[in-house]
Amino acid sequence: MYFAALLARTEDGWEASDLELDDVESLSDLIDLARSAAVDDDTVVALIEQEDAWFGVVRVDGEEDPRYYVSNAAVADRSSYGSMLTKELLGNDEEDDDLDELDLDGTEDGEDEPIAAFTDEDDDADDGVGPGAEPVPAGPLGDPRLLDDLGVGHKELMSLDGDALSEIADALGATEVLEAVR
Repeated sequence: MYFAALLARTEDGWEASDLELDDVESLSDLIDLARSAAVDDDTVVALIEQEDAWFGVVRVDGEEDPRYYVSNAAVADRSSYGSMLTKELLGNDEEDDDLDELDLDGTEDGEDEPIAAFTDEDDDADDGVGPGAEPVPAGPLGDPRLLDDLGVGHKELMSLDGDALSEIADALGATEVLEAVR
């Protein structure tokens, strides 16, 4: 099960809105939703988590390029929304043609199948990683400094687990508005 919310910075603080993931079929859809929630092109932070297994942060500042962070890329890559983020971060930004075949509630077919680990010994083997594609690393991926100027330091962000979104919201001063949409 996923939880997702948008936090839009205003001159009076933060406004939160529930992010309907049913409306998100691609990363560009997520970015469009974040930009539409912005007040005067100010910062919008999209927060996504899947049952405390991983969380992702997408930061949009006006028309600048979005910035991304995923707490555990290998785990996130096994979920539909997490794989959108990991593919972008690894440079594989092609639209996922298989997205329509996924059950986007976090219970994709084959989720219980083990994912092959990438080792140097596997360089010549058919390990499911396409030519030129990078393997998905275990652990954090992306820009851990994307919230530094908002009060969540990169070391703190990288050490979060469990209810990370609440801790991020607390540091941003947005706990009450985030809890209102939970």
